[in-house]
Amino acid sequence: MAIASNGPQGHLNGKVGNLVFYMLNGQPVVRLIGRKGKPSTLQLANYQAMEVTMKLLNRVGSFIKLGYGLQAKGTVHNAHNLATSYHKKEALKGEYPNISIDYSKVMLSKGVMPETKDLKIEKVDGGLEISWDPTHYDELRHNDSVMVMICTPEAKRDQEYLNIARRSEGKCFIPMYEEALNQQIEPYISFISADGERISDSVYLGNLNGEGENPLEKQQKEKYQQVKTRFDQVESSYLNQMKENFQNKPDTKAFKYLEKEYKVLKKQLEHLPGKPG
Repeated sequence: MAIASNGPQGHLNGKVGNLVFYMLNGQPVVRLIGRKGKPSTLQLANYQAMEVTMKLLNRVGSFIKLGYGLQAKGTVHNAHNLATSYHKKEALKGEYPNISIDYSKVMLSKGVMPETKDLKIEKVDGGLEISWDPTHYDELRHNDSVMVMICTPEAKRDQEYLNIARRSEGKCFIPMYEEALNQQIEPYISFISADGERISDSVYLGNLNGEGENPLEKQQKEKYQQVKTRFDQVESSYLNQMKENFQNKPDTKAFKYLEKEYKVLKKQLEHLPGKPG
């Protein structure tokens, strides 16, 4: 049952049939509920796109809270809503079921602060060094804070720095373990004013070490290795029995099953993706 708390002309709150009425961020909302049928390919693609987007944003939650907070101020949206909308539309690549993040299009902050010049990143002993032009003028102040996000999809050791340095310092150092330092790195930098009232668009500093394997590639390699391990066992048993019988096939049910599995696995390996090299 829905209740019209503000009279017959007011917004409903509750359920009417397969509709649910409620308030979201001060705005009246209605949504449809009910049993879902089998999803279409388009729906599955949409589900995966949202899942991939959410996994990214969960990794960079504090950064986007600042990065999109000013844009959301005074609207019915919040920072997470705005970041979700942008990344789902603009920062994905591939087709279902292989949708993934296009890190070159990720934007962790959006604002009006002008671009900072001479942004650079390089690997040094024990980590990364990021540098920029420390010059300040009317819209760029020496005490602007530096925000850095280091995404490491393979190592899963993302590093989030919301106030790692001042603009006047001209550089900052990001300590990293050797394992992470030599795997896929996707780095971003933003600048925010000391009073938190202005922020820059984030800048993608470029991929380091190339792209690692995506989840599908890892799954294919694992599957191939499982089949290969079983094939090696079956092949060894098959060849040993043939050798013991002077290359004559034993006329037993057990051997026939073994030979059938041997042939099936051998053919499967010829066409199975994930083969090394």
